[in-house]
Amino acid sequence: MLLLTLLLTVFFGWGLGSRALWQPDEGRYVEIPREMTVTGDYVTPRLNGVKYFEKPVLFYWLQAGAIKVFGISEWAMRLWPATFALIGCLAVYVAGRKLYDRRTGLIAAVVLATAPLHYFLGRAVTLDMAVSALLAVALFAFLLGTREPPGSARRNYFWTFYACAALATLTKGLIGMVIPALVIGAWILILNEWRLLKSIYLPSGLALFLLIAAPWHIAAARANPEFAHFYFIHEHFQRYLTKVHGRYEPAWFFIPVLLAGFYPWTAYLTQAVVKSWPASWQARHENREGLFLLLWAGLVFAFFSFSDSKLIPYIVPILPPLALLVARYLALHRDSASSAGLRAGTWALLVLGFMLALALVFVPETTPDRPRVAEYAAVFGGYAWLILGSLLATALVPFGVGFLRRPFWTVVALALTSAVFLAVADRGFVFLDHKRSVKELALILKPRLQPGDEVMTYQEYYQDLPVYLERRITVVDWKGELRFGIEAEDVSGWMIDEASFRRRWDGPQRTYLLTGRGNYDKLRAEGRGRFHLLAQTGSNVLVTNRMGQP
Repeated sequence: MLLLTLLLTVFFGWGLGSRALWQPDEGRYVEIPREMTVTGDYVTPRLNGVKYFEKPVLFYWLQAGAIKVFGISEWAMRLWPATFALIGCLAVYVAGRKLYDRRTGLIAAVVLATAPLHYFLGRAVTLDMAVSALLAVALFAFLLGTREPPGSARRNYFWTFYACAALATLTKGLIGMVIPALVIGAWILILNEWRLLKSIYLPSGLALFLLIAAPWHIAAARANPEFAHFYFIHEHFQRYLTKVHGRYEPAWFFIPVLLAGFYPWTAYLTQAVVKSWPASWQARHENREGLFLLLWAGLVFAFFSFSDSKLIPYIVPILPPLALLVARYLALHRDSASSAGLRAGTWALLVLGFMLALALVFVPETTPDRPRVAEYAAVFGGYAWLILGSLLATALVPFGVGFLRRPFWTVVALALTSAVFLAVADRGFVFLDHKRSVKELALILKPRLQPGDEVMTYQEYYQDLPVYLERRITVVDWKGELRFGIEAEDVSGWMIDEASFRRRWDGPQRTYLLTGRGNYDKLRAEGRGRFHLLAQTGSNVLVTNRMGQP
C-alpha cells in the first residue's frame, strides 16, 4: 500500500503547476474559495462577489484550506483533485484485494490511474474527481460491509458508506444520494434480498448522513431565502429534466467519451463484462460482487445518458467499477493462454498507438492551411519518438516472453506505455494556455495596478482573471451563469451595463479593459473614447483609457 501510494503520488503530482488555470472551471473553482478566505464567509459561495449556488460547498472549503496553507498557485489549487485521484486508485486496490485477490487490486489501481479521463480530471480543478472518489469509497465500503459478519467491522464499513455519501452530496449535490440509492436498490431488487435493509445500520447511518450533509444546506437557506428554490429545483431537477442549461447532447454522447476516456482498457471491456455477467437468472447470486459492479457502471452511465444536460466529466464515477471488472478479467489471464479477444484487442491498440505517434510527427508538415493544428501537433511531435519507442517495446514483448503463455507482460508494457503517453500529453497542454487562460495578460497588468484603478471585462467574463489579480473585477454587459446572483441582490457597482461603462471609461479614473479582439475592434470603430493598447495574446487584448506611468 505504501509503495503504491508513493508511485501514484508521483504519477498524479508531477508537474501539477506546469500550466495556467484554465477557464471556466479552474478559474471558477479557485476564485470562489479565494473570496471565502478574503471575506470570511464560508456559508454563501460568491463568484466575483455575486452569489453562486450551483454547487455545494465542500470542495470550496478544501480549496480555501489549501489557499490558507500554500497560497494561490497552480500546483496548490490542483492538489486536492490529484489527492482524490489517488484516493480513487487506492479504493479500487483495497476493494480488489478484499473482493478477489491482491493481484486484481494492483491491476485495478493501474487500470484506473492510466485511464485518460481519470488522469486528466485528477490534474484539473473541478468537482468531478472529488465526487467520483467519494462515491467509490462509499459504494466499495457498502459492498465490503455486506460480506462481514455482524460486529464492529461491519458497522464501520456501513458508517463509512453513509459518511462518504454525505460528503459526495456536500460536494456535488443530490447525486451523492441518488447514485448510491439507485445502485444499491437495483442490486437488492435483483437479488431479492430485502432483509439486507435490516442489517445495514440504517437509522444510525441516516443520522450520520444528515449530521454531515444537512448543516450547510440549512445554514445557506437561512442566510439566503432564495437558495432552496434555485439550488434544489433549478440546479437539480431542471438541470436533469430540461435543456435550461444549454448542455443538451444526444443519448449516445457518452459512448465515445467512454471509449476514449477509458483507453486503452476499452479493448478488454467487453470481455470483462461478459465474464462478470451472470450465466443465468438463477446464477445471479454466485457472482454478487460482479453484479454489483455491473449495476454501478451501467446504471450511472444510463442515468447521465438520459439527462438533458451532459458534460464529458459526468461519467467519471463509472471508471472505478469498470477498472475492477477489467482488472479481474486480466488477472485471470495472467498465467493462462491468451484468448482471441485479448490478443486481438492488444494488437489493435498497438496499431492505433503507432498511427497516433506517426501522425504527431507528420501532421505539422502536412497541414499548412491549419496553423493551429500544425502548431499544436508540433508540440507533441517533439515527444513522438519517445511514444514510438515505448510502443515498439510493447510490441516486442510478445516475441520476447511468449505472448500466448504470458499475456500479463503485454498488459504491463501497455500500462507503462499509457502512463508515458498521458504524462507527455499533459505536458503538451501548456501550449493551449494562450487560448484557455488570460494569465499572461493578468501578470502584465498586476504590477501596474494602483489603489483606485478599475479593471473591466467587456461583454465576457474571464473566470481566471480575478484569481491572478486577486481582486474583484467589473464586468460590462454580461450575465451568463451569474444571472441568478445578479438578480438576487444589488451588485450594480461592478456588474454594469453599457451606459455605465461609457461614463466610467470617459471619466478621470484610470481604467483597464481586457476583452476579445473582436470587441476591441468594435469599440475602436465606434470612435467613442480612448483605447490605448497595452498588450495582446492570442485573441485577447489589454487596453487602458489613460496612457502614462500609473
